[in-house]
Amino acid sequence: MQILFITSGQPSLNPRLVKEADALSSAGHNVTVLYAYWNEWGTKFDYALLKSRKWTAVRISGAPKQNKLSYFLSRLIHKLATIGAKKLSIPIFAEAAIARSSFMLSIAAKKYQADLYIAHNLGALPAAVKAARHHHKPCGFDAEDFHRNEVSNDPNNFDVKLKTHIEQKYLPKTNYLTASSPQITAAYQAMFPSKDIVTLLNVFNPVSDVKIVKTDPISPIKLFWFSQTIGPQRGIETLIEALNSLAAESFELHLLGNFQHSGSKAYFEKLTIPNLFKLYFHPPISADELITFSTQFDIGLALEPSFSINNDLALSNKIFTYLQAGLAVIASNTTAQCDLLTKHPEFGSLYESNNAQSLSKALLHYSENRGRLDNARKASLTLAHSKLNWEIEQVKFLKIVQQTLNIEF
Repeated sequence: MQILFITSGQPSLNPRLVKEADALSSAGHNVTVLYAYWNEWGTKFDYALLKSRKWTAVRISGAPKQNKLSYFLSRLIHKLATIGAKKLSIPIFAEAAIARSSFMLSIAAKKYQADLYIAHNLGALPAAVKAARHHHKPCGFDAEDFHRNEVSNDPNNFDVKLKTHIEQKYLPKTNYLTASSPQITAAYQAMFPSKDIVTLLNVFNPVSDVKIVKTDPISPIKLFWFSQTIGPQRGIETLIEALNSLAAESFELHLLGNFQHSGSKAYFEKLTIPNLFKLYFHPPISADELITFSTQFDIGLALEPSFSINNDLALSNKIFTYLQAGLAVIASNTTAQCDLLTKHPEFGSLYESNNAQSLSKALLHYSENRGRLDNARKASLTLAHSKLNWEIEQVKFLKIVQQTLNIEF
């Protein structure tokens, strides 16, 4: 069968799409991915990633250094559509305003005659639905986030209104929906009760060669946090405040990602008390390397500050990366993370979001008892290999796809 994935992002920045494309390709389907330029460091990783895959990837709407005219036109269309949506009418301009590449993705997707169209990211949803309708074939959408409330909970916020319009118009026209956490599934299920939405966790394939080495009681505890972007309002400020209060403790803090602003590094360094703990910054690495890189640390941090409904409901790939790497986990008490840690308390601890004192207690929980830390690390790896991994989740995904392909039009 011919499967077309459509995303307004890049493969290297969307491990979830890559896992699904790999699964369908390994199952014997002919898979093509239409994607769009997002940033330069992701483009570098795309080259290496795509060389190792069985499926084909096609970049749409150009890039700053290649196919510059298409890139310029896509930016112009997006800018004008955004102005039109803000000043005149969201319904008229929404499809072109939702993402820089969305207008050109819609044109390109119709040129591919597939048996199933799958959208990742809201900017790709109109393209998938339109192409599926054009060819009289089914389509699906993967909601990695609760999109309408990604950046704000204010119903009058432009981003909220724009994304709400896209969701209300196009999600009912999909033939299947998946979501990345039980809480996001429940939120969409309440809005679209006729849909049978399935949760596919942001998990990864088990890594067989990860070993848990007993923690050295006199060495610093190595804390690890990663994201595509290192910047403010991601919980890092609360973490540094907590570490600043633990003068008698020995920690290292390692942050991995691309700096949001040129001054981000200096911003976080300025927050730290000099010589109290070591702060390290690491540049982005490919998703394929991330688990192996993470094994050198002791505790993985999931610092979500609950700044939006989505941030409260989402289960990011951070926690599941930490599990596969055999790290203990300290997580903020968002609704989704509370649910996961309540079901599996053996691998980590919770703290109150945005509360440095609560976070410092969670850090002391492990620093004062290294045996407790080692037990949590072992529990992480056991859980990752036995329950929370892509080998299990992909069975659900392949079943959904097969059921959808059997739909007659």
